[in-house]
Amino acid sequence: MRLHMVAGLMVVGSTVALAAPCESLTSLALPHSTILSAKTVAAGEFTLPTPGRGPNPNAAFKKLPAFCRIAASLKPTSDSDIRIEVWLPMAGWNGKLESVGNGAWAGVISYPALATALAAGYAAASTDTGHEGNNPDFIVGHPDKLTDFVHRSVHEMTVAAKGIVNGFYGSAPRYSYWNGCSTGGRQAFTEAQRYPNDYDGIIAGAPAAYVTRLQGIQVWISQQANRNPNSLIPEAKFSLLHNAVLAACDGIDGVKDGVLENPTKCKFDPQVLACKESDGPNCLNAEQVQTARMLYAGLHDGKIFPGIEPGSELGWNMLAGPKPMSLAVEMYKYAAFNGNWDMKDFKVEDVMRFEKEKGPAVNSVDPNLNTFFAHNGKLLMYHGWADPGVPPQGTVDYFNNVKETVGAKAGDDMRLFMVPGMGHCRGGDGTDEFDAVKALEQWVEKSKAPERIEASRVRNGKVDRTRPLCAYPKVAVYSGTGSSDESANFSCK
Repeated sequence: MRLHMVAGLMVVGSTVALAAPCESLTSLALPHSTILSAKTVAAGEFTLPTPGRGPNPNAAFKKLPAFCRIAASLKPTSDSDIRIEVWLPMAGWNGKLESVGNGAWAGVISYPALATALAAGYAAASTDTGHEGNNPDFIVGHPDKLTDFVHRSVHEMTVAAKGIVNGFYGSAPRYSYWNGCSTGGRQAFTEAQRYPNDYDGIIAGAPAAYVTRLQGIQVWISQQANRNPNSLIPEAKFSLLHNAVLAACDGIDGVKDGVLENPTKCKFDPQVLACKESDGPNCLNAEQVQTARMLYAGLHDGKIFPGIEPGSELGWNMLAGPKPMSLAVEMYKYAAFNGNWDMKDFKVEDVMRFEKEKGPAVNSVDPNLNTFFAHNGKLLMYHGWADPGVPPQGTVDYFNNVKETVGAKAGDDMRLFMVPGMGHCRGGDGTDEFDAVKALEQWVEKSKAPERIEASRVRNGKVDRTRPLCAYPKVAVYSGTGSSDESANFSCK
């Protein structure tokens, strides 16, 4: 994970001789591909093709170096139209490719992530996954487009990007990396499982990989939180619940810092907040107590999918608010029921039905990574323990499944870093800023397996805490002396 801003980054590496002018790449011949445009973008001149969010959405691109911007359409099937962009530094290319992932339904090029990779000296690639717009409208009646979204688009993009890099620089990338979180984390797993020779190193953050069960529990949580007029926990009470969790468990790791180092050690019962008489702002009624218990426990007490962890309460509006998470409902409506479904009809049995009928097509949870590891491919996973949307224990379970399936080789080629207090991909009270790409590079290129990654927390523009992230199952342990906000005073044990 890198900062999701470009400012302050510098291109590294030396000037390279270009094999072809940028604009000439429109004639580059690649399998079932059409180069739509090839344009040189002067330093600081890139602007988003569609209006972005915020008062000045293009500010983050002003420090970009000059680059060759390639847009292409890939059509591996008659119903495919996978749009990609590949950005190529005009100078200072580090000889590597970094492909970046998407979020939610994708439907757009990931411009900020492309910019971050480019600014660090990489040739960078991104895809819209084969459709326009962050919605599921493309699914019904278009099985090839669903396949493109789930996995084919990222592979096709990778093959095309390597060809474009070779056409521009006259050589293929020395190393190729994938970097994504959420949907991008699922795409990371997809690459390791289905296309194991595409990348030398893969970063998978908060992977939304077990689609049938993950989206199932996301629908189920909303359904249960709104099961009757008294069951919904109002957002004003999330802090009440969160503070009670910290009061019960914050000291377990030896440091009271507002973060649970390992929330699985927290045996919190929301019954402690039960109202003595009528409902009120400083307590939970009986139905709300039950809602909280269900969220922690997971679907069928975790047997189908684990729940969200203690410490995540401030983000519960994502799944347990008045409105359901749209992506989860849409996945079931369109991918499982072809558009003929309403959330009020959801039954737990629907999860297993969806899995039986389309699990192999939409899930990315195959633990057999032998082929990926056979060429010394490295998989670096991370997940925030306070993620309120994608239950982090699911990633731990996948990590353990790979170890059990692959055996000793997994210990050489796979690492998981759980981030205390971090929400979904970023945010929260934990140290959510760290350089996973640098750690992966050291691992792939210099055989230095990461056992500890330095992380920081920034508030009001300043770093106010540093902490090591430890290779699972180790955790950061305080030495007992010095500031608990300084990483140097912690070791991984």
